[in-house]
Amino acid sequence: MPILQDNIPELDSMKKYPETINYKGNLKLLMRKKVSIVGTRHPNNYTKQMTQKIASGLALQGICIVSGGAMGVDALAHRSAGMQNTIMVAGTGIDVRYPKINAGMIENIEDDGLVLSQFPTAAKSNRYNFPLRNELVVALGDILIVTQADMDSGTMRSVEYALKMGKEVFVLSHRVGESEATNLLLQEGKAKPIYNIESFVKTYTGVQNIGDTKDDFLLYCASNPSYEDALKKYPDKIFEAELNGTIEIKEAIIYAL
Repeated sequence: MPILQDNIPELDSMKKYPETINYKGNLKLLMRKKVSIVGTRHPNNYTKQMTQKIASGLALQGICIVSGGAMGVDALAHRSAGMQNTIMVAGTGIDVRYPKINAGMIENIEDDGLVLSQFPTAAKSNRYNFPLRNELVVALGDILIVTQADMDSGTMRSVEYALKMGKEVFVLSHRVGESEATNLLLQEGKAKPIYNIESFVKTYTGVQNIGDTKDDFLLYCASNPSYEDALKKYPDKIFEAELNGTIEIKEAIIYAL
């Protein structure tokens, strides 16, 4: 498997720079401005919707989304950004697509995005790998966004890494009794809230009017809807966009290019 030879400056913030980093995919993504998005494996409907909007909104403005390939928020972040706009950090060997339920997504990221692993080839998943994976995910991003998290979760270990690295942490605002860990971060002043996603994207990317650069159709496509749903919502735009090369259809799923 290919080994990354060049130093990644962002990883100097880790407690120990990885001895070896294997990769599959497009190394040019490492040169892009990056945001890490993580969260629970069991997001509620609100979190699913908001994660999709945040990841797609940032990706449409040229931001590369970094996450860990896990079920739940991680997978939502990758898919919503579009495979060509995402970096996945594996908690296994580079040749082990884990979890199996996300194997198809991981293969697509290998083809169009970038997958990194600091573990030996064929290394299986174990509980000692994932804190190391999480630290690398956090280190790559300029900031960390947590869209939902439980107390004493792996996600909160990621927050601890971010705070030690001096990175800003942003969280969604949730109702009392939901996502108690992120609500506690807000209460303690350790995180900043995202109340309005469009305003957040504008502020973070410096884009004054998102509507002037990307239309609603492409924003919708960036969430990777099914071809059937997209055809119902935008019957006049799908065919034209495919011909123009602004979208791609793979296995009945729409991808914004």
